[in-house]
Amino acid sequence: MKRTGSFIEGPILTPLLRFTFPVLLALFLQAMYGAVDLMVVGQFGQPADVSAVSTGSQVMHTVTCLVTGLSMGATVLLGQKLGEGRSEEGGQVLGSAIALFAAVALLLTGAMVWAASPMARLMQAPAEAFAQTVTYVRICSGGAVFIVAYNVLGAMFRGIGDSKTPLLTVSIACVVNIVGDLVLVGACGLGVAGAALATVLAQAVSVALSLVFTAHRGLPFSFSRQDIRFDPQYTGRILRLGAPVALQDVLVSVSFLAIAAIVNGLGVIASAGVGVAEKLCGFIMLVPSAFGQSLSAFVAQNIGAGQRSRAKKAMLYGMGASLCCGVVLAWLTFFHGNLLAGLFARDAAVIKAAADYLRAYAIDTLLTSILFCFIGYFNGRGNTTFVMIQGIVGAFLVRIPVSLFMSRLEPVSLFKVGLATPCSSLVQIALFLGCYAFTAAQDQKLETAEREPWEQNCP
Repeated sequence: MKRTGSFIEGPILTPLLRFTFPVLLALFLQAMYGAVDLMVVGQFGQPADVSAVSTGSQVMHTVTCLVTGLSMGATVLLGQKLGEGRSEEGGQVLGSAIALFAAVALLLTGAMVWAASPMARLMQAPAEAFAQTVTYVRICSGGAVFIVAYNVLGAMFRGIGDSKTPLLTVSIACVVNIVGDLVLVGACGLGVAGAALATVLAQAVSVALSLVFTAHRGLPFSFSRQDIRFDPQYTGRILRLGAPVALQDVLVSVSFLAIAAIVNGLGVIASAGVGVAEKLCGFIMLVPSAFGQSLSAFVAQNIGAGQRSRAKKAMLYGMGASLCCGVVLAWLTFFHGNLLAGLFARDAAVIKAAADYLRAYAIDTLLTSILFCFIGYFNGRGNTTFVMIQGIVGAFLVRIPVSLFMSRLEPVSLFKVGLATPCSSLVQIALFLGCYAFTAAQDQKLETAEREPWEQNCP
């Protein structure tokens, strides 16, 4: 058996940064799957192809959000068991997760292949890009089993404190995707279909490598085939922890799909421009996302060990480090968005539209440095229902209404539409501050109650 990465003792900042950096690199390389598709199609195709890949990848991102959210339940539960010193239950948690997500993979594959055309219609994909959008979604949906498997394995690695193995597997897979795009899209001229095929192949490679490394290195707990079953206790706990996160992530993603649909109604140039901008935003938001994911595992172990104050300190350290990076990224995005957009498109009108939208996201880059760390902290605590509530409030009571309102203001500006996102982040941070004050008071009461019996027994 392999030793787990323990976060419950010693310094906080250094282990947190050491854990977060591989998570960040892995997220970066994972984001490269869709980005390389868009980049290569942007260089070899037409604006309609760019629109198809950007719209199709947004649909698939929603599917990934569902799986990632559910897998957070496995990460948190596994981390808490290890923090409690009950690693013997780790195999049962992992086995229950595998059984649960195998069923999820089958359902997703069938549903998404069938729903590809209705989804493209719902997204108001421009007529010139409709058929290509359907093709991209159907091919990627055929590989949904690999999306699910990768996220289950990633949840396991994060739960045991290992962020290096996912980095290694996704690094190799990213190379496979780049080569696949260049061959299938560039050399073979398969266009949107080639980009989708390359993405599925890369995901399959990442899963295969993860399984090989797991078998070779072992786990910090016993695990056998007999553990792969729907254990009511662990399956139910994974769902109770993960379902609110999944629902929140999906609804937030749906809100961005709604924005994309609103923008698609403005024409193919606006559609392609926002598609390029959203792809860039996926990279810009990687730093706060990495800290959020890392804090979930870090906090889960400390909550399991009863070290609530240490968990809070980790959150504050994460916010500080993330905000330092956020200032640099905000400056780059606001003042040099056209240069960034030029990496994914060559059409001057598309680049201009993307840069306009990115200026609004520059503001959100600062806010998400705080927001995502709050999300990671409360997920790690197991307060996933509140995380879901604040996400829904931000998405449906702020982001969608504001974007719809801004899209109708004359003259129409993608910068104005993009302002819906930082407005939502401000509201969500306010909600988290209120919840943090409430839970801090609860923690104080618990610490006082735990300390009083000890003080009474002191001579």
